[in-house]
Amino acid sequence: MRYMIRSIAVLAALSLLLGNAAVAQSGRHKGSVVIPSSSMERSQDAGERAHTNIRVFIPDEGLMSPRPLSVGPPYAGYMYETPASVACVYQLARATAGCNPNTVMTNAAGGSKAIAIVDAYDDRNAAGDLARFSSQFGLPAPSFQVVYASGTQPSRDFGWELEESLDIEWAHAVAPNAKIYLVEAASNSYSDLFVAVSAASTLVAAAGGGEVSMSWGSGEFRSETSYDSHFTTTGVVYFASAGDGPGTLYPSVSPNVVAAGGTTLRRNPSTGAFLAEAAWVDTGGGTSVAAPILAGIVNLAGHFAPATSSELTTIYNNMTVAADFKDTTTGFCGPYMGYSTAKGWDFCTGVGSPYGLAGK
Repeated sequence: MRYMIRSIAVLAALSLLLGNAAVAQSGRHKGSVVIPSSSMERSQDAGERAHTNIRVFIPDEGLMSPRPLSVGPPYAGYMYETPASVACVYQLARATAGCNPNTVMTNAAGGSKAIAIVDAYDDRNAAGDLARFSSQFGLPAPSFQVVYASGTQPSRDFGWELEESLDIEWAHAVAPNAKIYLVEAASNSYSDLFVAVSAASTLVAAAGGGEVSMSWGSGEFRSETSYDSHFTTTGVVYFASAGDGPGTLYPSVSPNVVAAGGTTLRRNPSTGAFLAEAAWVDTGGGTSVAAPILAGIVNLAGHFAPATSSELTTIYNNMTVAADFKDTTTGFCGPYMGYSTAKGWDFCTGVGSPYGLAGK
């Protein structure tokens, strides 16, 4: 998906082992995609430090006139997904033909208990960004709190700031009545991030249950199973993005975590009407926005599983129910684009995309 945050469009994709909402835009609108340093994967970081899964789309100067870039979507000519268009496509709100981001206005409603977003470093603008996002898209004022996992305010990092604002905004967009916690780790080291995961788990459990979302990870490593115990707090379901490239990331591959993958939403470039969903060629599973949106959908469903294993059982038991999940059978992904979509589970789109609130 590409979403506006602080006057820049953020590129991300959605899925649940699953499927996305990337943005369509008119071919006459051009720009560049920038990958911040926080999303650069280095082989030496595996098992040591996590990276974000975020890309920034910057339109060419003058293309968005006469409206200044700071206004943000929705507006004619660009098909940036909005809370209402995502709710429409995934049947979280009243369906409108075409689910055009510039015309559909009905957001998802509901949610309860808590969703904790775990990220590294400090986003000084988190509360302000979330308030502006909510106002712009007609969402209720959020119940929101920032928590420093180490007890001390962390330093800043531009890429992680973008990640944090994106994550809290989309969790709130999908489950607007849920309490949103932003739990900030002191750094992107695994030791600091898992301190934050523990703090997030305690907060969610104290709220009566809910979800923890992690839009970060690193390549897999030999000792990764030793960290699986961090995702076992009773009453908490954990989600993690699987990555922006071939292969998968830890912690999304943990058996105690729901892996959030990626697909692409295809839209008519002239009318903005939703056409179909296809595999996203860059998927290793999915990007930053996948985890908080899926956490929000599960929260909105209101079943509050006692553990991730219970949530996964529900998902797999219902993956073939057409009213619960959309099976994407178009496209390819993986190393050298070597994997193709197929009926049922496949490496590109997993169990499929969420559809409605049943079976979650």
